[in-house]
Amino acid sequence: MPVLSPNLNVMIAAAKKAGRGMARDFGEVEKLQVSKKGTADFVSSADMQAEKTLVRELSKARPTYGFLTEESTEVVGEDTERRWIIDPLDGTKNFLHGIPHFGISIALEEKGEITTGVVYNPISDELFYAEKGFGAYLATARGDSRLRVSGRSKINEALIACGSPYCDCGADYDKYLLQVKNVITKTSGLRDFGAGALDLCFVAAGRIEAFWELGLKAWDMAAGIIIVKEAGGAVCQVGVESDIRVDNSKAAFTSGNILACNRNLHKEIMQMLNV
Repeated sequence: MPVLSPNLNVMIAAAKKAGRGMARDFGEVEKLQVSKKGTADFVSSADMQAEKTLVRELSKARPTYGFLTEESTEVVGEDTERRWIIDPLDGTKNFLHGIPHFGISIALEEKGEITTGVVYNPISDELFYAEKGFGAYLATARGDSRLRVSGRSKINEALIACGSPYCDCGADYDKYLLQVKNVITKTSGLRDFGAGALDLCFVAAGRIEAFWELGLKAWDMAAGIIIVKEAGGAVCQVGVESDIRVDNSKAAFTSGNILACNRNLHKEIMQMLNV
């Protein structure tokens, strides 16, 4: 097991604490699925409660840091060079429908760079984490294991994941559908798991060769980006020619149009997506 930094310990503890409440709430959502009562208000409440837990625990440990969260406005801390970027419930629609594939995402941004990330699925009890320069890891009940991206180099053997854009995000659906057509006709398959932070972690773990999505928000991908990079993967901006010898993750983070993949297939996948 790697030696964890104080900040990483704080992040993991906060994710675990919020995860316990979220797992309990998820059990209630499953019961509500068979009733006529809608679950949306309940899920929104669970989301807000998880965020409150994260903010409370992180603030207790690092009171001077700022926050960028999905549910609240940005909070500038006394320490203006450091902030937490958190998504208390990535995969809301999965949660809403009783699908046990969602996660809590926490990233630490320092001087404009994501340096540490944690993504936790409280149902599978899989916790993905990474810190700049120290590698990426998966913690489970069996212990901690090092993460490395897939080594596959044949595009027809690659399994790719995507995130479908929301109907109100102003996305170019013709472009997205052309990207989908290119991918499904040239690879071994396409998946839309519905939780971008976990999809990025799946790239890092070598479970899929690549993931792309258009219009992601900072909290959706901040933690996942550092986890992919520390697992040896490439993170690039979709729609822009890129050289994987140069770190293009900041452009992807700023634009929200992200591709994360293993380095062997980067060029071919980018050609399929740059339509």
